[in-house]
Amino acid sequence: MQSLLKKRSLVERLLIGLAILLFVILLLLPLLVVISQGLTKGLDFFLASIGEEDTLAALKLTLLAAAIAVPLNTIFGIAAAWAVTKYQFRGRQFLLTLIDLPFSISPVVAGLIYVLLFGAQSWLYPHLQAVDFQIVYAIPGIILATLFVSVPFVARELIPIMEAQGTTEEEAAAVLGANGWQIFYHVTLPNIKWALLHGVVLCTARALGEFGAVSVVSGHIRGLTNTLPLQIEILYNEYNIVVAFSVAMLLLGLSLILLFIRQWTEAKLAR
Repeated sequence: MQSLLKKRSLVERLLIGLAILLFVILLLLPLLVVISQGLTKGLDFFLASIGEEDTLAALKLTLLAAAIAVPLNTIFGIAAAWAVTKYQFRGRQFLLTLIDLPFSISPVVAGLIYVLLFGAQSWLYPHLQAVDFQIVYAIPGIILATLFVSVPFVARELIPIMEAQGTTEEEAAAVLGANGWQIFYHVTLPNIKWALLHGVVLCTARALGEFGAVSVVSGHIRGLTNTLPLQIEILYNEYNIVVAFSVAMLLLGLSLILLFIRQWTEAKLAR
């Protein structure tokens, strides 16, 4: 018995050690490289790099795309999760498949789809030109691409929670005379608020860091259609290594803030 316990203890230590080693190699070391490279020329150079006009324009566009995509995806996620978990209807499985679609399609392919739909080769292009509205290689295309890649996160966080809760409380509230909004606000929302916040955090992180789909539809116009990930790529390709890593540190800072919020929401969910 003691021999079995010793073997089990040894296996546990090996697995823990392997997990720590992988964490250091795959996560900690890259983060340290980004920080060390970004601060190679000192704090003043770092501040000057992230204060450049093109970088600030990329930051504003990244935040704008996230600020539009996240609320819309939050509304869609709540509505989709409500419909899927509270009602049985024809097409329910199809809706679930649509929610998961961005997980199975490459972001680059998604961007190409938008180019084919709204680009110069599409039948919609003359009509868009007639009203002087450009989607591809402009801000609307970037927002559409960001919307597409981040759409599943809120719904996918809410559906398991709402399925586990069932419909008993909502049905009781309806019997007592509550309308749909009152049922949602006073009964459903308090039970899903931490899962909802967790989904919003994941959606925001995906929106801020998206590269593939946005790269296809943006046109890489400096100061106009470049988001932070695209700006980092351009700087690196131009051999402005330190500047590229400085901008990467800015994006890393935003990601770490979201990570801490995510850990907080996960702790709330665990309770």
